[in-house]
Formats: sequence, structure tokens, C-alpha cells
Amino acid sequence: HNLIQRSMSTKNRMVALLPNNTFCRFLTSTIRSTTMARPAKRRSTTALAYCFASKMAMIGNNVAAFSTAPPAIASMLSDPSLLGNDISGADDTFDVVDPGASVKQFEEGSAIIAQVRRMGRDDTKQAIERANAALGGWKDGTTASYRSGIISSWSALIKENTEDIAKIMTLESGKPLHESRGEVAYGTSFLDYYAAEAIRPNSAGGGYISPSPFTAPGDGAPRGKIMAIHEAVGVCALITPWNFPIAMITRKVGPALAAGCTTVLKPSELTPLTAVALSVLAERAGVPNGVFEVVTADRDLTREVGEEMCSNPIIKKISFTGSTPVGKLLMKLSSDTVKRLSLELGGNAAFVVFEDADIDQAVNAAMASKFRNVGQTCVCADRFIIHKSVEEEFVAKLTEKVKQLNVGHGMKDGVTMGPVISALPVKNLKEKVDEAIAEGATCVIGGSPLPQHGPNYFAPTILTNVNPRSLIWCTETFGPVAAVKTFESEEEALALANDTPTGLAAYFCTNDLSRIFRFSAALENGIVGVNEGITSNVVAPFGGVKESGIGREGSAVGINEYLETKYVFLNV
Repeated sequence: HNLIQRSMSTKNRMVALLPNNTFCRFLTSTIRSTTMARPAKRRSTTALAYCFASKMAMIGNNVAAFSTAPPAIASMLSDPSLLGNDISGADDTFDVVDPGASVKQFEEGSAIIAQVRRMGRDDTKQAIERANAALGGWKDGTTASYRSGIISSWSALIKENTEDIAKIMTLESGKPLHESRGEVAYGTSFLDYYAAEAIRPNSAGGGYISPSPFTAPGDGAPRGKIMAIHEAVGVCALITPWNFPIAMITRKVGPALAAGCTTVLKPSELTPLTAVALSVLAERAGVPNGVFEVVTADRDLTREVGEEMCSNPIIKKISFTGSTPVGKLLMKLSSDTVKRLSLELGGNAAFVVFEDADIDQAVNAAMASKFRNVGQTCVCADRFIIHKSVEEEFVAKLTEKVKQLNVGHGMKDGVTMGPVISALPVKNLKEKVDEAIAEGATCVIGGSPLPQHGPNYFAPTILTNVNPRSLIWCTETFGPVAAVKTFESEEEALALANDTPTGLAAYFCTNDLSRIFRFSAALENGIVGVNEGITSNVVAPFGGVKESGIGREGSAVGINEYLETKYVFLNV
């Protein structure tokens, strides 16, 4: 009340972030103006204003009413409100389950950890319209430094709630709690990075001036000015997978918001709770209503949500991380409206160990690449191409490391490998392993499901003498199985490594400097790790070649995916 009264006599600087709610827009703007003389307090007060304004605007559309969770789950969190508003009794919901639950828990129904609002085509269309309504205010009514401050505030809130978000992530994705904590840090690094990128000349509003090639009549002096100006693409649809529930969101939303775009996010139906928590914290940080919309859909409604995103002319860009077949489908569906696309698709990474490699270093890199998140990452090493002279040593040391893995529920202390995401991958992994063995492979360790832990567990596995025509070799594994084949020459290793339609990541180990440059140049991949198994970080461009996708995420080039460049000629 006091803030409103103070604003009545204060000249306001209108920022049209909530164009459908005049009072909220006025309140946001006037509170902002009252803090102009106190920069140190400006961000927190503005966040308060946006939070209040967003709450007011949400009364009509109830977009925050996301989920409800059993008391046992909510009691594990310091702040249960991160799960969104309670929707108990709602008819149109779907279940979120703990993939690490036991067979008994699945049978009795206690594997269900939450129910989430089931949203379809109409909900998606409304979310897109809200994002479009908010676009003008966010794109043109805020400065880059202001957007930077909001993004930084969001990151800070996520960090403050690391433990709760990590628990939510582990419960819905299965990954060990220490990996979830690490992902929170990794995810917020994208928000921090793009908060900084927002104010740089390569961001929205920036650009460059180029010398004019035109000449004035008579004297030949340069005529006019050539300007290239970066502008936000517009409303963006973001579709993210389940294997990295926070990082795949922030890696897309961070640069989009920094550039002045508004977003509509469709998270995986398997891990929507992390997205809900991010949405709650975004609101608290001051991200205005409509700037970060979330659409939660189950498997049955996912296709129609995707079709609406691809066909709706309001959407100017789609960013998708997921399988290659789905990426191809999105390309087709988006062709009628000629949308910009960023596609981070599947892989089938080779891991080559040369005869001169440090074998201990190679084994450590292999463990990090293969068994992180149970092998469920698009950059996981799947095909291990080992020089014949060092295969025995490499396999023996890798086997000893695998024996040290502690398989179990991600919430238990000491667990280093959790379940795969559902029962279907367990079935597929077993079929691929059995086929490889039937075709001549040797199972050194593992090779079977672990039903004593639950229906979604599979033993970490090493296969040697794998036939390159076996499915375990020629298709992406997405599970804890290392398939090994030997080679004798560098040319043979290169041919094996490149013999795949995908080209996301590859790894190789050697101490030969000339080979490092020669072999990395010849690999048909967008990402190459040398003597290292984990390469992803915020400052490096992430993306593939061939059927592994289009575009890059992360680094300074990542924000370009959300910018258009306008050429302006000034005849002055």
C-alpha cells in the first residue's frame, strides 16, 4: 500500500511487461521508479514488484497450479512450495514416478511421487499467446542490464535451493544425489554466463558498423553508413529431455531471456518437477508472467503439444534436445512456417585408446564418460576402440573400476550409479547384450538386469570382441554398457570411429601431439575430448554434425541462436 501511495506522486518509467494487466504494469513501473536513487536496492525491489505483478496476472489463468505431491515427498524438502500449487482433486493430471523405486513400490503405487497438471494443445496455444503478449515489454521495454539482473537473481535463488532441487531431480530422474547437486551447479552456470552475455555488443541491441562501399557523386567520398543490429528472434519454443532436467532448460532459457526473447518450455513428461521448481523460482526472481511459460504434458499429449509449437506462426524458433527421429519430425512439422531450429540430437560416441596412451588416465576418462548418469547422456562413450596391444590391460583396469560402482537408489549415501529411466530401456539393453553375445562378443562383467534393486536397474557391463554390425555397436546405447573392439592401425581406428550417421562427441587417448591434431581434425564430430571423458562446460560450444543436430549451445556463440541480424543503411 505504501509503495502504491508513493508511486502516485512519482514520475514513472513505463515498462510494458504485462500488457494485459494495466494495474500490474503500472505498479511494476512505479515501484521501479521509486528505487532509481537507490541502486543497491533496485534489483530486490524490482523482483518484489514483478513477483506481485505476476501473481496478480496469474489469478485469471492459474498457470502456477502445476502439481501435488504425497506428504512423504513434500516432507523431504525445506520448501515444498517448489513443487507448485496444490492441485489435489484435479481431474486432468498425470503421475510422476521414482524410477529408482523397488518392484514392490511400483506394485503398490508408492513409486508415484507427484501428480502434475496434464496440458494439451489448447493450453499450449494459450501459453504461446501469453508469451507473445509479454514479448514487446521484455524485448523492447527492458535494458540488457536489467534482463541481466533478473537472470542473475534467478540463478541465485536456484543456488540457494540447491539441496531441494537436487532431491527433486534425483527422485524423478534416478541419478545419484551427488550428480544432481553437480547438475544444479552446471545448470546455474548457464544463467550466470548469459546474464553477463546480455550486456555485451554481440547481444540484442548490439551489432556493428561497416564501411560503406557506396560513393558520393562527383568526389568519390564514402556515402552512407551500414549498420548491422542484433534483435531478439521472438517467442521461442523449448523442448527438453529427462536426462538433465535442469541443465537442458537453463542452457536454452538463459540465452533466450538474455537476448530479449520470451519462451514456452515443454519439459519431459518423465521429469517435469524440476521445471516446475525452476518456474516457481523464476517468478520469485522477477521474471514476468509470459516470459517463461511451462507446459507440462504426458506422453499421450506430447505430440499435439509439439505440433502446436511447430505450426503456430507466433513461434519463431524451436530449440530441441532429444532423439534424432524426433528432431527430424520437428524439422518437417516446422517447415510450413520456416522456423529457426536448434537441434541437439543423438550420438554414438567412439572412445579410442592408442598404444601410446596413459592407460590409467584412459580408464578414468572412460569411467567418467561411460557411466555418468548410468550412461544416459548423448555424449556418453558407447563404442570403445582399443589398440590390440593394450586391450588386455585397459579392459582389466576398466573392469576393476566397474566393480567399485555402487548401484542403488540415488538418495542413498554412497550410491554412484542409479537406475535407468524406465523398464523399457532395461528390456532393450538386455536384448542388445544378448544379441552381441550371440554374435561372438564376450561379457566380461554384468550383462543383466538387477531386479533386486527394482525394475529399472541394469548392471554395469563390459563386452569385448563386439561385432560392429551388432545393435549394441551401431546404435546409441543410452545405458551402462561398454562395447569393446580392437584395432591395429590409426586408419582402421578412424574408419571405425566415423562409421556412424551421427556425429556429436568422440574421445581418444594418446600422448602423440602430432596425432592429437591429425586425428581430432579427421573425426566427424562436433565435440572431441582428448585424454578426457567429460568435456561439457558453459564456455564451450556444444553441438554435433551429421545427424546429431543443428546449431550450438553454450559459449559466446550460444546467444546467436536467439538473435536475428537486421541490416540498416543510412544515406546520411
